[in-house]
Amino acid sequence: MAGSAGTPGTPRVLRAMNDRAALDLLLAHGPLSRTRIGKLTGLSKPTASQLLARLEAAGLVLATGTTEGRPGPNAQLYEVNPAAAYAAGLDVAPERIVAAVADVTGRTVGSYELPTPGRQSARSVVRQVTDALEGAVKAAGLARDDVHRLVIGTPGAFDPNTGRLRYASHLPGWHSPSLLDELAAALPMPVEYENDVNLVAVAEQRLGAARGHEDFVLLWNEGGLGAALVLGGRLHRGWTGGAGEVGFLPVPGAPLVRQVTRANSGGYQELAGSQAIPQLARELGIEDIPSGPYAEAAAALVGRAAAEERGPHRELLRTYATRLATGLASLVSVLDPELVVLSGASLTSGGEVLRGLVQAELEELAAARPRLVVGDVTAQPVLRGALESALAATRDEVFDTSR
Repeated sequence: MAGSAGTPGTPRVLRAMNDRAALDLLLAHGPLSRTRIGKLTGLSKPTASQLLARLEAAGLVLATGTTEGRPGPNAQLYEVNPAAAYAAGLDVAPERIVAAVADVTGRTVGSYELPTPGRQSARSVVRQVTDALEGAVKAAGLARDDVHRLVIGTPGAFDPNTGRLRYASHLPGWHSPSLLDELAAALPMPVEYENDVNLVAVAEQRLGAARGHEDFVLLWNEGGLGAALVLGGRLHRGWTGGAGEVGFLPVPGAPLVRQVTRANSGGYQELAGSQAIPQLARELGIEDIPSGPYAEAAAALVGRAAAEERGPHRELLRTYATRLATGLASLVSVLDPELVVLSGASLTSGGEVLRGLVQAELEELAAARPRLVVGDVTAQPVLRGALESALAATRDEVFDTSR
């Protein structure tokens, strides 16, 4: 058919596949010579030369420098053109929105943080989202129309059946049934919405401790306790988007919480959430409890406990590990994952000491025995996951040379 993208096996499709393979190699390995691209893709030198000329003419690659320090003439190096496309991500929390813009290579080129205190309406949410994005775009020296795609990470999840935000009653202004339509009208690019913990899993799968793993659970503990479930390489979101809302899970050792969505809490959250750690410290007679938000206090207490070998701080860490393993035992018994990634400041601050205690407890409580690791992506992991998600879709669009 004239004007179509072609059918599998046609020269146009094969060229596009080779183009994408070369672009992915340049993203993964940095500047490469024509000869090196040919070896990595299996293409002949003439075909590799034609490919690079085609991508350079399309504005997708740039010639940059030459090889040095090797026998023979210096070879021209090529890299992905960073300005070929831009994508943006937002990390939304009750007290602030953090926005960032990345070029197509994944390098963050602009960021902005917007405080969002007090009561909010749908109208103010739309203004805050556009202001945060505009701040990041300006910091990058770009215009809003330069951004190809935006991914917004929020607590809870937007129900795909109703468009309403669920499991996040603590996020004011985001529950209007018309909010997604209003945001779509205010933003000039495709917008996707994703649960914040799911985006942390995206970051760990693409950049961190879960690279190369198709089945894993990410347990997150910071402002709230949640999980992301990756099965067969794909995020499992559930019928209403609520898969992984494990804070609502009834667990032994905690009172049975009823009407959990109204309480915005559940048994596992009450037992092992960040807010339970300062209370546990008081029960153990620890007096020097840090002030400030409970998530920060919890992280500081866990970090201090991991550095102590005995005394009440170490008892706090052991008790916390048992509580974490109590909820994890249910997850791994049902899902049987290959890997469990511990993420969020109230987990990563305990490092390998906490991980080892949780691993030992989990092996006592569950028949399945996944490997536990501490997450690698600790700097704004929700935002990094939003950018990675937006970049993946942007690259699929921009790197498609079959059209």
